[in-house]
Amino acid sequence: MDKVVSKVAALGVPGLIFVLAMSATGYVGAAAVTTALAALGPGGMVGGVAFLGVAGVLSDALAKYGVDAVFSAVVAELYKRGESKETIMRKVDKYPVSKDLKRKLKEKIEAL
Repeated sequence: MDKVVSKVAALGVPGLIFVLAMSATGYVGAAAVTTALAALGPGGMVGGVAFLGVAGVLSDALAKYGVDAVFSAVVAELYKRGESKETIMRKVDKYPVSKDLKRKLKEKIEAL
């Protein structure tokens, strides 16, 4: 059990997500792995592996810089890519974040 825990801990957040997905399948062994990966992302197992990779990168960035900084950088990048302030504001309204963070993001958008 200790070896399994140490390997999952090495994987970090993606490892925890994967273990939770496997336990939710109700299967064991290879069937649990296949079903969990297929359920995690669009496009079957390949999408699940991609999702876990993105989850690892995102969790690393959140841990390193904080939620505020990551969301602010995403908003700035959307504007750089040519999205209008109005469309970005609508996206921010749909984000599952606190009202305080939404207010900060909207202030950043207005300052762009």
